[in-house]
Amino acid sequence: MVDYIVVGLGLAGTAFCETLRKNNKTFVVFNDQSQTSSRVAGGLYNPVILKRFTLSWRADEQLPIATDFYTQLEQFLNVKFDEKLNVLRKFASIEEQNLWFEAADKEKLKPYLDSKLVNNENTSLKAPHQFGKVLETGKLDTKLLFNSYANWLEQENKLYTDTFNYSQLQIEKETVSYQDIKAKNIVFTEGYGMMQNPYFNHLPMQGSKGEYIVIKAKALKEAQIIKSSIFLIPLGDDLYKVGATYNRGQKDNLTTLDAKNELADKLDSLLDCAYEVVDHEAGMRPTVKDRRPLVGRHSKYNNLWLLNGFGSHGITIAPWAAKSLYEYIEHQIPLLEEMNIERFATN
Repeated sequence: MVDYIVVGLGLAGTAFCETLRKNNKTFVVFNDQSQTSSRVAGGLYNPVILKRFTLSWRADEQLPIATDFYTQLEQFLNVKFDEKLNVLRKFASIEEQNLWFEAADKEKLKPYLDSKLVNNENTSLKAPHQFGKVLETGKLDTKLLFNSYANWLEQENKLYTDTFNYSQLQIEKETVSYQDIKAKNIVFTEGYGMMQNPYFNHLPMQGSKGEYIVIKAKALKEAQIIKSSIFLIPLGDDLYKVGATYNRGQKDNLTTLDAKNELADKLDSLLDCAYEVVDHEAGMRPTVKDRRPLVGRHSKYNNLWLLNGFGSHGITIAPWAAKSLYEYIEHQIPLLEEMNIERFATN
């Protein structure tokens, strides 16, 4: 008998498992890597929506929790996967600079927007109107994080790499059973894979396909994250991740020539140096129509739970939402109505 079965090991699953470990709860994880949005994500965390210079949803609450969470996880795994980097937002005009100054003067945005403009000193970047510097930003090496965490789970005999078979789940009043495992609760953290889950696939997940390219640009020599119409994220060794596209029409993890060309066109308006495309990745983001997470208890079964729907802000949302769900299950502390799946309850 364990306290929890967790299905899925992206950002949501990892955050929830870590919350369980810290609270001395017993658990096992099922993860077949069929959903790859966390793995192919840019790994960027940034509290500001840089199109409009506004704060992301509850980012001021989420960011301190996420920062502590990843610092402690690095120490626990003895791996360095969190790199503090500034984001430099390229301005397209003087008008955009003025909007930046207005935003930087707002109380909630002051900690995140530097009011001093940054000159472009990189001859390989086209940025005649300078940059604005975003603070409290950086990137996670998500592949290193997930691989390191999966290795620890394997060593502890907590990880099953089989595909979860919903038809084998037996639900009783106080427990659930799956194959030879009995648990008090089961938490589904499957990302877009939720659409195959018969217990929760009625919820309005839209899904948004995102594609990235990785380029090699020897002359670029840029150490910061650059944001124009795309993100340019340094990976080291003259490699940079470039993305991302948003496509709600396609529901697969396959790369497309259209997306590659779209990214290359946007990149050409930013770079003034030669580069070559060395990789191309795609994944489905678990986006929701109202842009809020999907967290909570199944309407019929008291021991079935969901932790999902973080969209493209999973790095900052996951530790905070995992903590909220844990406190709801174990201590009956109510979930925020905005993210509770009860908001979609049918009468």
